[in-house]
Amino acid sequence: MILTPMSITRERLSPEESRSAALEAARTLLIEQGPQAVTLKAVAAAMGKTHANLLHHFGSAAGLQSALAGMISERVCARIEEAVERARAHEADPIEIVDSTFDAFGREGAGALAAWMILSGNRDALNPVLDAIHQLIDRLRVGHEDRPVEETTLWMVLLAMGDSLLGAEMADALGQPRGRAREVARRLLIASTKLAQGEPT
Repeated sequence: MILTPMSITRERLSPEESRSAALEAARTLLIEQGPQAVTLKAVAAAMGKTHANLLHHFGSAAGLQSALAGMISERVCARIEEAVERARAHEADPIEIVDSTFDAFGREGAGALAAWMILSGNRDALNPVLDAIHQLIDRLRVGHEDRPVEETTLWMVLLAMGDSLLGAEMADALGQPRGRAREVARRLLIASTKLAQGEPT
C-alpha cells in the first residue's frame, strides 16, 4: 500500500494536533513498511508537510521514533490494563491479556520498532516504553501484592517480542503452528493465575 499525503480539513493545525498527526503517520509507516521506513522525510511526505516542520516537533529521527514508541506503549498498556481488570472482575477470559500483548508487539509493530532502536544504538528511545510498563505494573499491583505481577510481565513481554520478530520462522523450522508461542503463553498465564489463587494447575 502506497501512502498518500493526509487530507487536512483545516489549513493550520495546533502544535499538538500536528504532532499527533505526525505520530499517526509514523505508526502507519511502521505497520506497513517496517521501522526502517520511519524517517522524518517519509513521515513529512505522508503528511504533506516539510522536513523542517517535523524537525521542529521531534528534533531528529531518533526523537520521532522515541515519541512513536511512547505513544504505542501508552496505548498498549492501556489495553493490557483493561484486559487485566476485566479478567480480575471475571468479565473476560485471562487469555485476552496474552492476546493484547502479542498483538501489540506483532500487529502494532512495537516489537520491530524496539528491536530496530536497540540495533541502531538508540537504546534511550526505549525509555518511554519501559516507563509505561513500569507504571502499568505499579497500577496492577495495587490490591494484588500477592500476585507475581513483575514476573508475569517479564516473561510475557519477552515471549511476545520474540514471537513478533522470529515467531513465524521458528514455528516453521520446528514444524509448529504459527500461533504456538501464543498458546504456550496462554497456558502459562492460566497456570500461574491458578497457582496464585491456590488452585490445582
